[in-house]
Amino acid sequence: QVQLVESGGGLAQPGGSLRLSCVASGRTFSSYAMGWFRQAPEKERELVASISSGGSTYWPTYYADSVRGRFTISRDNAKNTVYLQMNNLKPEDTAVYYCAGTPQYGLITRGGLYDYWGQGTQVTVSS
Repeated sequence: QVQLVESGGGLAQPGGSLRLSCVASGRTFSSYAMGWFRQAPEKERELVASISSGGSTYWPTYYADSVRGRFTISRDNAKNTVYLQMNNLKPEDTAVYYCAGTPQYGLITRGGLYDYWGQGTQVTVSS
């Protein structure tokens, strides 16, 4: 059983930045494909970004069109942590952000394929 704990959410002004972190329990973090999802009120959950599994220093990534060029997903296998750096934040980025993981090889972009989820962290972008 893997536990995921997110942190780093909060209030940011439009154009500001936040960095989310997600720490995973367990010893095989490098074998987990990871993703960040978000869900705004009355909207469906959507994939924001994902990063492939692997023990190398290069991992393929995926970004939703709405965040490409503004958000960056990265991982540090030595720290069992995946990050989401969010720059140039917009009010429409306001949502609860969830970290998710699955012990699968490669880049996983379907939410239904993730096995483990964090509790979520609120991100609010407002002036």
